[in-house]
Amino acid sequence: MREYKMRRGEHLEDRIPDMETTIEEYFGSVTGTEEYKGSDLYVVGEPDNPVFERIVAGAVEYSGKKDKLAVEFEERPAEDVIAEGHVGAAEDAVNAKNEFLLEATARDAKSRRDSMKRSVEDDAETPDNV
Repeated sequence: MREYKMRRGEHLEDRIPDMETTIEEYFGSVTGTEEYKGSDLYVVGEPDNPVFERIVAGAVEYSGKKDKLAVEFEERPAEDVIAEGHVGAAEDAVNAKNEFLLEATARDAKSRRDSMKRSVEDDAETPDNV
């Protein structure tokens, strides 16, 4: 599960007031919920795009901090998707993921990568079990 933070001064609930509806618009009908770090996330068990096997997404609430977007995209093996003749679906899947994350976080793919790199570098500087 990946967590994405919002840009400074922005909040997830302001960007996406109805998370369930937004997830359904991008990926298909929500089939249930799943608990993650004390928050209920939406599960799309049968996504519209054949590249995706399952999607879990939603807001993770932290006391005293801004909410973060948590997302897990489970994708089918590329060989299976190609064998079924859904070659164009891969590009659509990438676009859907990027557009959803951009709408939610106001960060494009490059700034999300840079942010992830910084958090990994910050974690590397923290000593283990000291």
